[in-house]
Amino acid sequence: SGEAFGTTFGFDIHHRYSDTVKEFLNLDGLPEKGTVDYYTAMAHRDHLLKGRRLATTTTNPPITFFGGNETLQIPSLGFLHYSVVTVGTPPVEYLVALDTGSDLFWLPCDCTNCARSFNVTRGKSVKLNIYSPSTSTTSAPVPCNSTICVRPQRRCSIRLNACAYQEVYLSANTSTTGILVDDVLHLGTDTDPQDPVDAPITLGCGIIQTGDFLEGAAINGLFGLGMDNISVPSILASKGFTSNSFSMCFDPEGVGRIEFGDKGSADQQVTPFNLRQSYPTYNVTVKQIAVEKNVTDIEFSAIFDTGTSFAYLNDPAYSVIAQGFNAQITEPRYVPPRKIIFDYCYTLSATQKSYIIPDLTFTMNGGGKFYVTATTIVFRIEGGLVYCLAIVKSEDINIIGQNFMTGYRLVFDREEMVLGWKEANCELVSISLILFFSFE
Repeated sequence: SGEAFGTTFGFDIHHRYSDTVKEFLNLDGLPEKGTVDYYTAMAHRDHLLKGRRLATTTTNPPITFFGGNETLQIPSLGFLHYSVVTVGTPPVEYLVALDTGSDLFWLPCDCTNCARSFNVTRGKSVKLNIYSPSTSTTSAPVPCNSTICVRPQRRCSIRLNACAYQEVYLSANTSTTGILVDDVLHLGTDTDPQDPVDAPITLGCGIIQTGDFLEGAAINGLFGLGMDNISVPSILASKGFTSNSFSMCFDPEGVGRIEFGDKGSADQQVTPFNLRQSYPTYNVTVKQIAVEKNVTDIEFSAIFDTGTSFAYLNDPAYSVIAQGFNAQITEPRYVPPRKIIFDYCYTLSATQKSYIIPDLTFTMNGGGKFYVTATTIVFRIEGGLVYCLAIVKSEDINIIGQNFMTGYRLVFDREEMVLGWKEANCELVSISLILFFSFE
């Protein structure tokens, strides 16, 4: 079932391996869709930043990035979702990774070891801009006596006469260090033509990046979508630009949307966020698991992380689902020649055009039913096809990844502190110009 969201604002999300993006970018050398390497590559992306610290209407009209609303995923940059944002005066464009698992929006800034370009294909490279407060007339350092400087990861830099920060990510010693600055994020109304909306924000001037930020992921900046008051959604809401809510939608083909200020609809289902943690995340509680008609009362918490490709669950939830799923499958188990990330895979016959799997449904805190529409993935092997239960066994936190969100518009409502969801057709607009850059 699908729905149209009318003129609400947003920007498209395209899976970097989607046929649309692959054709537009003419990317060569990608793992073939449906192969083991394809899904292994996606899972590798999940681990890059996995350790990050972990009918209603909007009051204000929706807004989006000025000049374009598309985003895409880039294989060579950690398999993350990216968007083009425009910052400063005069405006300069940056290709930033979108991340619901962190808060700070930072850009590489006055740095010597930052990436200036990245290779796309066949020797073609894309130029990346580096932010510099001295070249933006609207930029100003955040003073040390600012309230946002009173945090464990922030301190006063006497030399730079500004509030300094350091954000450490648990992936491969990955971090960003610099100072906080105020500047302008250029937005616009969701109209044609757009009316400009310039939003004052606080961002990180990332002077030193380490680990994956140098070459693995988010080499041109990270756009935090978390709950802290320094995240862009929080700033937009606090300054009255939008409601304190946003939504993301994921289509089976990898197309989707994200909309700031969207509070969803009256007929959506909701579950409250768990806010007991010292560092709030989009964490919810699952009360019950149903694999077809086999119902298990089991309670566990999980983070809805749109930046993770697959679901990561630890025991006992993992075993309840995996064993319940396996017991109802008729195809023979597939034993791969080398270890892959999925434990439960099955071989399709040469003439088989479809397969039947049990339904998977989560009963959330509050009673809402979350029906998982994309429980499995299919990949090619020599001589045929294999499908797998697309859940990775986790040794630590539980993550509801992007595959489990397929077919839904998810609403991260930070005013009501609830996660909302409703089945949706996410492919709302035609594909327009995706890239903001030209090849060097």
